[in-house]
This record gives sequence, structure tokens and C-alpha cells, in this order.
Amino acid sequence: MEEELKCPVCGSLFREPIILPCSHNVCLPCARTIAVQTPESEQHLPPLLHPRGPAPPAAAPGPGPGPGATAGSTAPPDAEGAAGGGDHADKLSLHSETDSGYGSYTPSLKSPNGVRVLPLGPAPPSAVAAPRGGGGSSSLTCPQCHRSASLDQRGLRGFQRNRLLEAIVQRYQQGRAAAAAKCQLCDRSPPEPAAVLCEQCEVLYCAACQLRCHPARGPFAKHRLAPPPGHPGAPSGGGGEAGGKGAGGGGRKLPTCAEHDLENYSMYCVSCRSPVCYQCLEDGRHGKHDVKALGAMWKQHKAQLSQALNGVSDKAKEAKEFLVQLKNLLQQIQENGLDYEACLVAQCDALVDALTRQKAKLLTKVTKEREHKLKVVWDQINHCTLKLRQSTGLMEYCLEVIKENDPSGFLQISDALIKRVQVSQEQWVKGALEPKVSAEFDLTLDSEPLLQSIHQLDFIQMKCRVPPVPLLQLEKCCTRNNSVTLAWRMPPLSHNPVEGYILELDDGDGGQFREVYVGKETLCTIDGLHFNSTYNARVKAFNSSGVGPYSKTVVLQTSDVAWFSFDPSSAHRDIVLSNDNQTATCSSYDDRVVLGTAAFSKGVHYWELHVDRYDNHPDPAFGIARINVAKDMMLGKDDKAWAMYVDNNRSWFMHCNSHTNRTEGGVSKGATVGVLLDLNKHNLTFYINGQQQGPPAFENVEGVFMPALSLNRNVQVTLRTGLEVPQCVKQPKLPSN
Repeated sequence: MEEELKCPVCGSLFREPIILPCSHNVCLPCARTIAVQTPESEQHLPPLLHPRGPAPPAAAPGPGPGPGATAGSTAPPDAEGAAGGGDHADKLSLHSETDSGYGSYTPSLKSPNGVRVLPLGPAPPSAVAAPRGGGGSSSLTCPQCHRSASLDQRGLRGFQRNRLLEAIVQRYQQGRAAAAAKCQLCDRSPPEPAAVLCEQCEVLYCAACQLRCHPARGPFAKHRLAPPPGHPGAPSGGGGEAGGKGAGGGGRKLPTCAEHDLENYSMYCVSCRSPVCYQCLEDGRHGKHDVKALGAMWKQHKAQLSQALNGVSDKAKEAKEFLVQLKNLLQQIQENGLDYEACLVAQCDALVDALTRQKAKLLTKVTKEREHKLKVVWDQINHCTLKLRQSTGLMEYCLEVIKENDPSGFLQISDALIKRVQVSQEQWVKGALEPKVSAEFDLTLDSEPLLQSIHQLDFIQMKCRVPPVPLLQLEKCCTRNNSVTLAWRMPPLSHNPVEGYILELDDGDGGQFREVYVGKETLCTIDGLHFNSTYNARVKAFNSSGVGPYSKTVVLQTSDVAWFSFDPSSAHRDIVLSNDNQTATCSSYDDRVVLGTAAFSKGVHYWELHVDRYDNHPDPAFGIARINVAKDMMLGKDDKAWAMYVDNNRSWFMHCNSHTNRTEGGVSKGATVGVLLDLNKHNLTFYINGQQQGPPAFENVEGVFMPALSLNRNVQVTLRTGLEVPQCVKQPKLPSN
């Protein structure tokens, strides 16, 4: 994380950091050194007319030398008048480089991060406050993204202090100091952590060494013992706000508005992306902007940053695992290379003198192959380690930011951090965490040819092998209703060709596996399974050499209850569906059939239909049907459907146009019709408003059935699914004579 806490100009930990408009940070002292003042004579020149060389000399308005020059000295002619009355004018000039967009500083030094900066010296007055006499305008170029920002009349005070970063730097320094505070008299290796510091002796003691070497008696009784540096009770060595009322201080002071010193931040302007106070809203500058509560935006941005961090954290975890994999790969390459060398030497020695020259050539090939693989793997390790260190540092810094309880300070940097985290996550492109080489050496030596073939002896390619075991991707395997989806992939180090895959599934009762898919895809969905059943699935790969071994078996549980809707693809064209296909009516006065999207062949299932509209006493029919049921007549008139049709007074069961079990009790607007299909007992039962209509309607119902309904334009019903089977029902009404 230390790289996140270093200033890009000086390369040291941030001191009084300020936030630039581009969201980057820079130390306030460093900002004074890189602030540039543009002479008034250059302000109005077109970009192409700016001089390429030093700025033309101008007479200094002051009567004497500026603070940056000693008495009796003469300022260089190429720097005179760079800022009227400025105390740093003799050390600073700006050159326009319109082809690159960067400003040049003369003279210049190199910071530890490679940023061009001015030598340390008095800052130009415009870096603190803009000149009152209009001698020129000041600007500041970000040392990271090279974007320029103009300074207003407040100068650098117009940029907001990054209190969160300041507090994190202070905590980091304290933690580092505490970790470095070791006992100076310990005989142990490593020394014990220091417990106290004697201010008179200027020696750090652990608890044991204090009792032994610095007892609280005699001349030592008057010595003052203090906590070691970095200890929470130790006096702070930092200056300025960072050691007192700054963002890391214990008695933290609520931040006040930069425009109104007496007002605390209370709102957040979404348009300006900055915290504002009540007085800012009263002034009218943010009157038409989108303004939200500071606390709410704080929580929202924290959540966004945490969510973005999850992706980087996952990638960092994968990178660590990948590094372990690469290091194991190094060992495998070394071992396999040595094995191949030993085998090669043994074979070549057996061929006596005739194989000597050829043996040297073959050894060279193996060595080159090994060195190439090792080089590729080491390059990947170094590259991945660098990325991992950067991502880990960014993660630690972001976690420290999230710990802060300063909403306004957090919101000052949250947008930039979220973008950085997202960019860091995007750097882990697909394939970045896969080895570029295999530990296997695809070389084999054929020692069978006759002696005449020795001079043509060379490596031949390894014969094609069957594919390895596929890896099931459990995070992508799922179930929905009575369908299951499975996904798999090949191991990353597999180089054997794959021509296709075979997916097998059992019957849901622990029976024999059967093939349900053969093809090249690595994602497959199987529909039409039994509800409330447990299925076992496995997959294997094949190529021209044969079929590979099975993967591990994955267990998938289908849904306990069925969620479905009316099926528009199989409904009669006069059926009108709405409410996400949960509500049905008809545009015809004749009865039309619509089926459900679920199919049942096993288990117990229950669903209900609510009568939304019931006009002129029609006869809607409720029940089950096969997929090829007739759609242009009342449900139950053919041999493909089993139904109960009902009017406003009574109901009948119907199958093959046969009417049975007339029962008192009809439907009206607001009534609820329940359908209970028990395929374990092979019967069908109906309910109206929770009361069973006679005994089970049909016996010996077997096969695959779909929920079905027939109605005309005088009826509208809404389907209710995902219901548990009713545990208790009212006593059934007996059929009437």
C-alpha cells in the first residue's frame, strides 16, 4: 500500500496532500514547486503562436531584486518578468509545446517518480494567492495525467485538502514506527518489541529489560518513561493538522465548507461532485443542481467502492493461486526435464560411438526446450507478481479509505478510487491467469531404427492422447423449476485435442446414467425433468484417440414446487394473455384452450386459478391435458384432456366428452379454483374456494401432463403457481343425483 501513499513529485509520503481537479493528489509543498505562472504577454496568444524558446524578457515592475535573487545579482534575461513582482520569477518560465500539451520547466530536476519539478526555493506568489495587479495567470500541471488546472484568486488554497489520505498516511507512519521500535538491550534474536522509552537515557526497553536494566529505584527513579514511538499513547511527532486536529486526530473536528468557514458540510452536489453546506445552497450557485443528503451519498459511494473491490479481491485471490500453480509448474518442468535428459543419455550411450555426435544435438534441443519453458514461466511470474502487488496495494489503500468516517472527505476521492479499482480489475484480462507453456515435454526418442538411421535420429511428436478429465464449473451449474444447467471446461494445462463432450444424467431416482447431450458446447440446459427430484450428472470428453475419463459427479436438486405461466406459443390464437402471461381471457364466444408452460410426469402438484371476471354464466373448464389436445373446443371433450367444467351453480367432471360427478357449487367473480394433480396416486382432484368437489375426479391418470384451461370471452382468470399442496381441505361435497 505504500506506493499509494507516496507523492508523485517528491516520492515521499504525502505531506498536507491536496486534491487536484483530475482527482490525483500532490503534496502542498510540491504543488508550490510545480506551479507555473504565465506572463500576461503570452496569455492571449493563439496556441500556435506561443514561442518555442524562452519567454521574451520583460522589465520587472519592482524597484529591486525579487526574493529569489540576492542583492547585486542580475536575473537571467530569459527569465526576467516571468511574473510581475513575483519572488520566484527569476527561476521560472513556461514554454508552449502545442504538439504534446505539456509545459516545460527551466531549470528542471527529476523526482524519484520521473516527474519534472523545479528546484526547491521560494514559491511564486500566485501559488498561494493570485496577484492583485494582474501580472499573469497561474496554473498547475498534474504530474501523473499532465492535465493543467488554472488557479483562481485563492491560489493553491482553492484546492481541497485530502483529509482521508492525510489520516491514512499518519496511521501508516505510526504503524511503521511501532513495528520498528525494538528493544535496544535484548539478547534475543530478533529483539522483543519496545515497551517504554527512557527520555533521559534515550534507550528503548522491553518489559523484561526494563526490570533488569532500568529499575524504578535509585538514580533511575527520577527518569521519565514514555511510550515508544508509534505507540497510541506516544506524543505525535507530526506537525500541522496531521498531528493535531487533522483527519487522523483523536478529537476530530467536523470539516467546514471551503466557501463558508462557519458552516459544516451537510449535502452533496451530484452535478459538481462535491460536498456543500446549507449556505452554498442559499447562495444559489447549486440551486438548480441535483443535491442529495451527504450521509446517503456517503453510504452509496462506499457501497460502490466495496462492490468494485470485490472484483479486484477475487482477481487477487486467483492471481495468488496462479502464482502457486506457476511455481509448481517450475518444479514439474525441472523434474520432467531431468527425466527426459536421463532417458536420453541412457538411450544414446547404448548406441555407442555412432550416437555420440547425435546425442549432443539431442541434448541441446532438450536443454533449449527446458530453458524456453522456464523463461516463459519466470516472465509470467514476474509480470503477475507486479500486477498482484499493485492490486494488493490499491486494495489495502481502499480498505483504509472505507474505514474512515468522514463522508465529505470520502466523497472527494471515491469517484476516482472506484474508477481506479474498475480499471485494475479490467487489467486481469481473460487468459492472463493461464500458463503459456506446459510442464510436459512433447518429445520421445525412438530407439528402434537400425544403425543406418542413426544420423537421421531426431525427436518425434508425442502421439495424440485421449482428453483429460473435464472440470465442472460449479458456480455456473444451477436448477430452475424442472430444468438443470451444467457448465464445464478443460484443465488449463491440457494440450490434447478435444472433438466433443458427452453429458450423462441419471433418472432422478439413482438409476442408470443416460446420454442427454453430445456436442462441442461446454454449457448445456436439460428441460422436462421431474420436480422435487435429485439428479446426478457427469461429463467426459472425446477425440480421435478415444473417450477420456468421467468428471466428478455433480448433484442437482430440482424445485419442490412448480412456477409456470400460460404458454402463448401453444395457445389458441383467440386466447388473449396479459400480466406476464399469468392472466388469460378469450376474444371469441366459443371455448378455446390454453396450456401451461410446465409439464408433469411425477410427484404431487397444486395450482390455483382466480376468476377475475364472470359474465352471462359461461362454463369455463379447468384441468390437465397432453400437449396435442384439441385447442378449439371445451377442455375434456377429447381423450387428451381431463377437466372439471363449472357454471354458477354446479360442476361436472369431463373426459372423452363424458360428463360425470355432478356436484353442487359453482363459481362467480372472485372465486378460486384449485387443481391437485397427484401422480404418485395417479388421480386428479378439484377445489372451489378451498372445498373439494366430490371424490378424486379421475383414477389411473398416467403420462406427461400440462396444466390446461378452456374459456370464452365472458371469463377472465389469473394463474397462481408455486403453491404448496394444501394440508387440510373442507369435506368434499357429494355428487347430486
